[in-house]
Amino acid sequence: MESAKKIVSYLLISIVLLATLISVLSVWEIIQIEDVMFKIVKTLVILFGSTLVILFIFNFFIRQNNRNNAEF
Repeated sequence: MESAKKIVSYLLISIVLLATLISVLSVWEIIQIEDVMFKIVKTLVILFGSTLVILFIFNFFIRQNNRNNAEF
């Protein structure tokens, strides 16, 4: 479980850093983007939400089942 959390965390951090880089380049007009930032933000929200749901399911259902099996 810890390795999955680390992988997802590093993935989200890298996506945020990429979005930040694109934003800064756009502000300085090095690259021209129009709707890309809105799509990046929507993608980040979707990834964050799905990650929360997956971690919630894993923490409260799958891990709880493993704890119950260990008690027997």
